[in-house]
Amino acid sequence: MRTLVIIPTYNERESLPVQLSAVRECVPDVDILVADDNSPDGTGLWADGVAAGDSRVHVLHRPGKQGLGAAYLAGFAWALKRGYDVVVEMDADGSHRAQDLPRLLARVGDADLVIGARWVAGGAVVNWPVHRKALSVGANTYVRLALGIGVHDATAGFRAYTADILRRLELDDVESQGYCFQVDMCWRVLRAGGVVVEVPITFVERAAGVSKMSGAIIREALVKVTQWGVLHRWRQLTGANRRSNRAI
Repeated sequence: MRTLVIIPTYNERESLPVQLSAVRECVPDVDILVADDNSPDGTGLWADGVAAGDSRVHVLHRPGKQGLGAAYLAGFAWALKRGYDVVVEMDADGSHRAQDLPRLLARVGDADLVIGARWVAGGAVVNWPVHRKALSVGANTYVRLALGIGVHDATAGFRAYTADILRRLELDDVESQGYCFQVDMCWRVLRAGGVVVEVPITFVERAAGVSKMSGAIIREALVKVTQWGVLHRWRQLTGANRRSNRAI
């Protein structure tokens, strides 16, 4: 299967070389797309230099910082247009370990979406303070209860989609960002009848650069997941009522 790994970047000049090298070493037969949001630190220009000497590395230059969700959606469109079979989301900062990628790809045949999960048996997080762990576990528990799904790490950003499931989704309607984008995509896959599998990974806190997480990203996720959950429960309730009325 032709596989594309999308790595979105914004000021990742320090970390991207390390991550690219690790991916090329662990899975040499995949292609890589660096989706750069016009990084002021020259990340995109550096990636251009790599791409000039490596036919498996490509660079998608975007006009400015537009968010993680927009970068991945642009990458999905790029991949589907070029006929890739599998599309991977992966961070540039090394938190998603390249050595875990083969295990994700090995499960693609069993699922439409394979998530590299921290909060399942065998998963782990390295160098996170207690409050970050509590925030992530709490957020995923809320997602699971609000949406009624069995996924334990819906906010995880290390994942592999089949091109078939991406074509079945209404990607033009996706407007969410950050953690919310990951939940949104997982939710869309499940509602489209897709199969989601979680593979345990070890998540390592970034060693270089600055985290993109913010209060706005957390608030967006809380508000939208609540809205989706309420709408989902309402549809369940009204659907049950309609069935009851037909029975009478």
